[in-house]
Amino acid sequence: MTTACPGQTRPALRRLRILLSALILVFTFGQGLGQPTTLILPVEQVKAGMKGKGKSVFQGGRVENFDVEILGVLENVQPKKNVILARLSGMGLENTGIIQGMSGSPVYIDGKLIGAVAYSFPFAKEPIAGITPIGEMLAIPGQQPAAKPQAGESLPFRSFLSVEDLVSHYKGIFSSREPLVSQGRMLMPIGVPLQFSGFSSAAMDRARSIFGRMGFLPFASGGAGRAQTFPPASPPSLREGDPVAVELVRGDLSVAALGTVTYVDGNKILAFGHPLYNLGAVDYGMSGASILAVVPSLESSFKMAALGARAGRFSQDRTAGALGEIGVEPRLIPVTVRLMEASGKPKEFKLEVTNDRILSPLLLNLSLSSLLQAEERSIGNLSVVLDGNVYLDNGAGIHLEDLFSGNLDTAVSSLSGLVMAVVYYLANNEFEEVGFHRLDLTIRAVEEAKFAALERVWLDKYEVSGGERIEVKIFYRTFGGRSYQETVEIEAPPLPAGSEFQLIVGDAGSMHQIEMAQYRSQDFVPRSLGQLIRLLNNLRKNNRIYFKILASKPGLFVRGEEMPNLPPSMKSMFASPRAAATSPTELTRSTLREYQMPIPYVFRGITSLVVKIKN
Repeated sequence: MTTACPGQTRPALRRLRILLSALILVFTFGQGLGQPTTLILPVEQVKAGMKGKGKSVFQGGRVENFDVEILGVLENVQPKKNVILARLSGMGLENTGIIQGMSGSPVYIDGKLIGAVAYSFPFAKEPIAGITPIGEMLAIPGQQPAAKPQAGESLPFRSFLSVEDLVSHYKGIFSSREPLVSQGRMLMPIGVPLQFSGFSSAAMDRARSIFGRMGFLPFASGGAGRAQTFPPASPPSLREGDPVAVELVRGDLSVAALGTVTYVDGNKILAFGHPLYNLGAVDYGMSGASILAVVPSLESSFKMAALGARAGRFSQDRTAGALGEIGVEPRLIPVTVRLMEASGKPKEFKLEVTNDRILSPLLLNLSLSSLLQAEERSIGNLSVVLDGNVYLDNGAGIHLEDLFSGNLDTAVSSLSGLVMAVVYYLANNEFEEVGFHRLDLTIRAVEEAKFAALERVWLDKYEVSGGERIEVKIFYRTFGGRSYQETVEIEAPPLPAGSEFQLIVGDAGSMHQIEMAQYRSQDFVPRSLGQLIRLLNNLRKNNRIYFKILASKPGLFVRGEEMPNLPPSMKSMFASPRAAATSPTELTRSTLREYQMPIPYVFRGITSLVVKIKN
């Protein structure tokens, strides 16, 4: 019988531990992407002093190697997450430092993949990088969960949303990225170049203020082109080290974030090594890219790229990076914008916008603002007429029709804010998942102010019988001093003799304020998707004169809708705690009838008249 000495036992145990670690890694990775097709070196085996190679593209499409020296491992920088610290060199990195666009560049030791270049030190004098271990990236879940309505508090219902409203409400997303800190050492995710093509300078200024604080480098570049038919004849293949773009907008305008492919397994890829927005399951377009140049900068050097053909989609945006699928079509929102010229000839723009509850409304707002600011005047009087449709996959639709007028970019901001609000409330409804089939928007602009102010309202009689017709004359004056008169007839409601009713004539905003006071509520809360679609289709418009008849009748206001003139038995039923999901508001005055009259101006003003029912 042979007995092993202690000197022989310890190496055998070390070999056994390494074998077990490798088996655990293979099993773990098999739960995500499948068994690795590239040799893997677990983070536990990465030691200071090791030297290896990294891959990235610095010009065109050629993958080139740079040198890597391991400095150590920062353990538990986040719960059970580690970062490998390394010094990079070669390919000019000594002068440029860590380059924005390198996020995801794979790093190898003895031909085995250890992870992706993903972090850097702010204001570092040397190209020292943080590497996300490949084990953490391979653990990104590959399955797309079933789409479900969005839980959580959404913005209060209103007919207009600004970019500031959205950014303020989602502070957790539109805020500076948190650094990784270990023993006082701070690592930041490498900034991501965010290329905007075809956008106006005003839209770019707004984009920089929003995306710049999130770790992106928004900059203007060329390269926007027509939205392409998917799939292309042959989707581009992607290699480890290739540049890859996350397409948020594609077509006559383009927004794309640039990174690098870390790992390829069949049609699955991993990239970036850090989150973009960390939104979890996503549906971003994915394309190849060609590097035009590396721009050295004292602040932060970055890559500029030309987008290639669409390759597939990114389906996961997680802490450890992004997971993509080659050859799988993303579910985007097709948008057609027709700008009508003075001659009546349309100028057409086609876009595909990423389908996301938060980013889609924002990107649509920026895109529409940019198109209008680029094609129309941005300083001086401007009026824009919108006629459009939002088509949903379930067959329903929203018709958008309105007039906006003002100085500087007021009209453009208002139009973009309306479209943004409609898309936001549909995408973030709590009832069921909504698919956007397409958006068709026709916009006509004129370089003049189109305002009208109410001067007075005249009635041909102030004492009537129930059902009697009343002639109403509305006098208003336009910007520039021209006076107009409109005449309508309304029917007196069948009220008891001796009672009175109130006729209110006013603009959309004034009517809203009256209703808020009447309902003693600041928010309308839809109770179903059908009601939400109905509310969006019935949004009050700027170019309308509204008429409302109010009388002293009992009623209720329940979940965003008025139930006027209810019999006592019906009122008791709706007000019962067993029947009402939310407490209804009791009304002493109810809306009996409403009318509207379109005019070719943005109407402002309000007046109220009292009419008596004859004895």
